[in-house]
Amino acid sequence: MSTAIDPRAAELRERLRGALIAAAATPMTAEGQVDLDLVSRYFAGLVADGADGLAVLAHTGRGPYLGEDLRTAVIERAVALGVPVVVGVGGPGDAVRQAKAAADLGASALMPFPTTGDRVAEHEAVWEATGVPLIAFDLYSLPCRPETLERVVRLPGVAGLKVALLSDAMGCQRTIALTRAAGRLAITGEDRMFGPSLLWGAEAALVGLAAARVQVTAAVMRAFRGESLAAFAQASAKLDELATRTFTEPMEGYVQRMLWEARAEGRLPASHAFDLYGPPL
Repeated sequence: MSTAIDPRAAELRERLRGALIAAAATPMTAEGQVDLDLVSRYFAGLVADGADGLAVLAHTGRGPYLGEDLRTAVIERAVALGVPVVVGVGGPGDAVRQAKAAADLGASALMPFPTTGDRVAEHEAVWEATGVPLIAFDLYSLPCRPETLERVVRLPGVAGLKVALLSDAMGCQRTIALTRAAGRLAITGEDRMFGPSLLWGAEAALVGLAAARVQVTAAVMRAFRGESLAAFAQASAKLDELATRTFTEPMEGYVQRMLWEARAEGRLPASHAFDLYGPPL
């Protein structure tokens, strides 16, 4: 039986149903310099090529490592495009302070980073401080116990839950099921189980795989909504080929690989295709 959902979270849930949210990278130089005009063009290109919205300063965008001024500038440029914008908050930083800043800048949703602390209390604090709907996040590097996820997803301010377990098929199925049982939006972040996660009940996507080659991911979403099993299988196979090359060990290297993909397709110049926070490749 579902738990009462705040009308603001319910509205966002419906707005994102069926959507592809691109988890955008934050392009920078090898010295950490960011060209904000380039950021604007990069974000706009993702939207033009099939993303229905953007997730910025999330895991792919290296949000926990970026300073306040840069965070503000990145959010401003995403919001200016007029699409739903999910902003990652927390991690090593102060989630409530970051959430308030993102709310003031027009964020559509907030996605608290997984922590080892009290995740229920952390989500409650962000919601109470902002009133901006939340997307819960179950990440492969710090997976959450199912009983805790079930409590998180039933909080009034939670619109949905993104699952990104990468290799745990049973865990992904379980998380999608408990999210739907609570009446929230099940969002796939499963770059390596993308097609199957849709078949298991995910109703939207928020993936780092759409930080480049966004058309490949968008094609799977379109095919899934269609009536041709062959078209879905073909689109999924193409996505899986890309995911196999980019989401592989060392897994944290996927951000740099997606930046290389963005460089290869002309989204970013070679000078601004560096991930300073991942492993050497």
